Amino acid sequence: MLAATAWGCGDFGGGLLSRRSALLGVVLGSQLVGMVVAGGLAIVRGETPPPTEDIAWSLLAGLVGGIGITALYQGLAVGRMGVVAPVTGVIAAIIPVTAGIVLEGVPAPIVVVGIGLAMVAVILVSRVPSDRPGPSGLGLALIAGVSIGAFGVVIAQISDDHAFGPLVIIRATEAVLIGAIIIAGRQLWRVERRLLPAVSAVGLLDMTGNAGFILAIQSGALAVAAVLSSLYPVVTVILAAVFLRERVTPTHAVGIVLAMVAIACIAVGST
Repeated sequence: MLAATAWGCGDFGGGLLSRRSALLGVVLGSQLVGMVVAGGLAIVRGETPPPTEDIAWSLLAGLVGGIGITALYQGLAVGRMGVVAPVTGVIAAIIPVTAGIVLEGVPAPIVVVGIGLAMVAVILVSRVPSDRPGPSGLGLALIAGVSIGAFGVVIAQISDDHAFGPLVIIRATEAVLIGAIIIAGRQLWRVERRLLPAVSAVGLLDMTGNAGFILAIQSGALAVAAVLSSLYPVVTVILAAVFLRERVTPTHAVGIVLAMVAIACIAVGST
């Protein structure tokens, strides 16, 4: 659940920043912070340089991850959040869960029940009413979901001896991709100086989520790690209710309860 919590906190923080700052600049800054922190932790952990195969997987993960993040944020900006968020969340969960079951076998029945409940929870918690006219953003949501889901599958291929070293490559690749988008599209990117500490926090939390996911799949099943990490919208909703006093709708409440039941089922079945 560490990855879900960290990603949820990062998503919440990034949402706050995006209301007041250049979005791509926030994303770029957070990637660079995550890269530096991951590099320091790789040294502290005593990791050796990643082998060639891990470098290749990390480059691919950075590419698909960067595409996924960019498509998601663009979809949220131009489309309807009530469409983009749940579609992205569900597809991003289904792809690695399916890959995990195909590659590693079907988990225990109670774990399968937990995975199903978690999928429903993601849909319910991600639903956001939106009366905004215009495009739905469905196409961008599909791109984001497939890319982020593929990121989970690709990152699972990294060898068990490495975690933070590959994250340095992943973060650097994403930063280069986002930087290229900024330059090519002449996008706004400068972040107000007073927001830099918050950007750093977003980068740290996002990196923690990725690291938690890598360590989880190295010690357990990909399907379980993928579905638990996909529950990050639950954390986002809870943080928004606590800090922004946003109302938790009945649909969100049901989703949160289902998420807790799903976690319990998965925990029992994984012991």
